[in-house]
Parts: sequence; C-alpha cells; structure tokens
Amino acid sequence: MPDRADVATLLEHDQRQLHPYYHPNKHTDPLVVERAEGVWLHTVDGRKVLDGLAGLWNVNAGYGRAELADAAREQMLKVAFTSNFVGMTTVPAAELAHRLAGLAHPSLNTVFFASGGSEANDSAFKTARYYWKRLGKPEKYKIIARKLAYHGITLATTFATGIERYHKMFGPAVPGFVHVPAPYPYRYDGDQRPGESVGQAAARAIEEALLREGPETVAAVIAEPIQGVGGVIVPPDDYFPLVRALCDKYEVLLITDEVITGFGRTGTWFGVQQWGLRPDLLTFAKGITSGYVPLGGLLLSDAVRDAIWNAPEAETWMHGYTYSGHAAACAVGLRNLDLLEQEALPARARQLGERLLAGLQTLLEFPVVGEARGRGLLCGVEIVKDRATRAPHPDLAGQIYGALLKRGVRSRRVGASTLAFAPPLVITEDEIDLIVKTFGAVLDAL
Repeated sequence: MPDRADVATLLEHDQRQLHPYYHPNKHTDPLVVERAEGVWLHTVDGRKVLDGLAGLWNVNAGYGRAELADAAREQMLKVAFTSNFVGMTTVPAAELAHRLAGLAHPSLNTVFFASGGSEANDSAFKTARYYWKRLGKPEKYKIIARKLAYHGITLATTFATGIERYHKMFGPAVPGFVHVPAPYPYRYDGDQRPGESVGQAAARAIEEALLREGPETVAAVIAEPIQGVGGVIVPPDDYFPLVRALCDKYEVLLITDEVITGFGRTGTWFGVQQWGLRPDLLTFAKGITSGYVPLGGLLLSDAVRDAIWNAPEAETWMHGYTYSGHAAACAVGLRNLDLLEQEALPARARQLGERLLAGLQTLLEFPVVGEARGRGLLCGVEIVKDRATRAPHPDLAGQIYGALLKRGVRSRRVGASTLAFAPPLVITEDEIDLIVKTFGAVLDAL
C-alpha cells in the first residue's frame, strides 16, 4: 500500500487528468482503487468497498479473474493488434464473431466490432441510414429514441440520449433525433388514455411520432431493453411486442441498445430475450469482456447484412475504427464467454437478482422509498419526498449514496432520484444480503 506522501503525490498527478463528466467540485476526494477481487474494491487508504455497480455495470465475471488476464497475455505474445480492415483478420476476431452469431436472436448472425458502446450505437445509426439508402429510400434518416435514454457520448449518440444535461453545453443539436416518453410505469410523463396501460401509451407515443415525422423519413427506433442511466426503468411486458409490431408496420428498423443489459446482466444472455424480441440491429459492449479490455460491437440481422454484402463497389459500407476486431480484446471476449457459460452466470444473475430485489423491496417500510424494481442483477430503488405524490428526492438520494459508500457499499444515483445496484454476477448470497442490510442501516440512520 502506498504511504501518505505517495498518495498525495498520486492525487496531485491525477489533477492533470480530465475525468468523464468532470466538474472540479465533484472530484475532491476520489476513491483511489489499488486492487480488486470478486466484488470487492481495495483502496490505497486501506478501505474495502463492495462494488454494487460492477464498475460501470460491466464487470460481470468479477474482479481479479486470472483467466482473463492470461487470455490477454497469451494473445498479446502472439499478436496484440493488427488491422482488421477488409483483406485482413485474426484468429480471435473470427472466432468471437462465430460465437456471437445467433446468441441474442437466431436472425442476428453477423457482427461488427467497435471499442465501446458509444461507437457501437453510432455505428448502428450509420448502418440504418446505409440500409435505407441501399433500398432506394435515402430520405429515411431520422432516429426515434426515448426520453431518459442513454446511448453514449459521440456527437450523434449525445443527441440520441434523452437526458437534457448531456446536451446543454454541446449544441447545436445534431438533427434527426426525435424523443418520445419512456415506458416508465412509476412516473409515466406522456399522454395516457383511460383504460390504456403504460406500455400501450408509450408505444402509441412512438406511433404518433412516426406519423408526425412521416414514416418515410424515419430510419429506426432505438431502445434499451431496460433503461439504466435514466433510472433502471423496466418496461411493462406489453411494450416491446407493440414496438416491434409498429416497426414492422411502418418499415422502420429496431435497434436495441444492450450495452448495459447484455451478457447475463438481466438473467438471460441479452435483455431482448426477456420478451422474445427480434431486433434488426443490436449494440453491445461492457459485459462482452467484463470490462477487462475495451470492446463493443453491433449485431446485424441477416437482411441488413445482405444489403451490405450485395452492394456494388460504389456503395461500399465505408465504416470502421482502428481498433475494430482488436485481437487481444477479442481473445479476452472469448475467454469471458467461456466463464459466463461454465459458471452459468446468466442463470445466477436471475436467481440472485430475485434475492436482491426481494431484499430491496423490504425497504418499502421506509416512507422515502417509493419503489424497488429490476430484472436479474440490475435493480433500482426510487427515493421520493412523498410516496403519495411520487415526487423525486435527488438530494436525499445523493446523501444515501454517500452514506452507503462510507459504510463500504458502492451504488450510483441515476435518473431523477434512483439508487442503482448492478453488482458482478459472481456475487454471493451473503454479499447480496450485506447490500440490503447496509442500505437499511443507512435509511434508519438518516
């Protein structure tokens, strides 16, 4: 462990780093992690913290997995990187593409590799536009997204994101992105007719946007199966079947953003499998390597793939990144899939997610807890000023986050005032119970 002088020097050096979502007032006492194992973070000042958010929703196989480190080392000694542009490939990139074929849905058999979720979603937008141009409909370029959606921080994905604070200082807005109400049962903010479910109302909002914009101008609808940053929003079960039917009716592609929900997090390999949903494009990142190295990508339906494969040379799909199909990253992805399969971690997420959600729901005895919700090991607890009005309480949610961290449990405040929990899928029953017990103790003290 570094001594006090070393830590002070380290923090001084850290001031030269511009952190994501940076404001200096928010980085005055950072958690400086030295090592991690399982679900536990160990800091330079000797603290031990249960990581209830798995890094950023992504360390699915847990920290300290020698198998993943060995996979990276072995591949790096062979070839760490070479171009994966047309005319070249590597063994792990080809093998990982094969492993991913059909894993999310039988119609998704082709993969494009990127370095993360923002790149993956940007690639999906470009591919949707390309697809309609190939079909002779270049006017179809708009993307319908949802309020409270988070899709990344490239210029395009920033404005696909349906959270205004991400837009404020980066305008003018990229044109072509249209937002509709999220299917948020606890606090739906759209028009809901008598006798209409939230799922029906939210789907109708998409149809109304399609008709308002003109379906002949819309390329795709993009949706997270469960909205993470927006507040761990689990849609009603009737929502996605209706959305799929609308996309078919109006000839619009459906993009599902599985950056958070993919690779076991919700209790199935992918979130779309919770509803038997067929996407046309599916984006992934995070859990594909359990966060050990950056990797993301896009799964394409056979129809979209064929538009690319059958194009004349003048209409080549001119898209890619230097690190597309990075050999070492793909090798880690392959080994990570082995671990998820061998240890049945998607099923474990389902089982322990039920335990976590049941535990969090016991906290409804506290009047500031409005709702506890989730699927698999992706849960949220909504903090409110008044349970009757459901008014959010962001200040108290922030206090609870800080108090949890002081007691050794890391969460994240998302949405208006929701505490998110998405621990590594290797978490134990006792560690699940510790999260709930600590949360209860914090609420009791506050």
